[in-house]
Amino acid sequence: MEYQIDELDRGIIRMLSTDGRLPFSEIANALDVSEKTIRLRYKNLVQNKIIEVVGVVNPIALGLKAGAIIQIKTEQRMMAKVKEELSTLKEVRYITMTSGEYPLLIQINVRSQEDIRDCVLNLDRIEGITAINTIIQLENYKNTFEYL
Repeated sequence: MEYQIDELDRGIIRMLSTDGRLPFSEIANALDVSEKTIRLRYKNLVQNKIIEVVGVVNPIALGLKAGAIIQIKTEQRMMAKVKEELSTLKEVRYITMTSGEYPLLIQINVRSQEDIRDCVLNLDRIEGITAINTIIQLENYKNTFEYL
């Protein structure tokens, strides 16, 4: 049976989306329930893969100051192979299938504009890619993990 989240779960998710290190006691006080209830709900949310505990890295702090969104067109019946190849590239942080002319979209974070160029040249070597459209990210205005 699929786990169904309720308003208490949503409250926990909202609070952890803002600060993933909030103590259970603080969440319990804010949501007017016991700390034990929060602990059990949190455990269920993790076990049911509704939330995942990760450290979110600021790429700029690591020196990754250049980013691009790259649309990729593939030969017919090559999308799965291209997707697998893209998933092995360290600089690729996000891959999605999209509608329209370019069925794959990736996002990269690298140190410099030259690294974007090198990445695009490497993509051009992947068998099955027929076209690439690169969109350089100039500045990020919002990057959130708040879904509720």
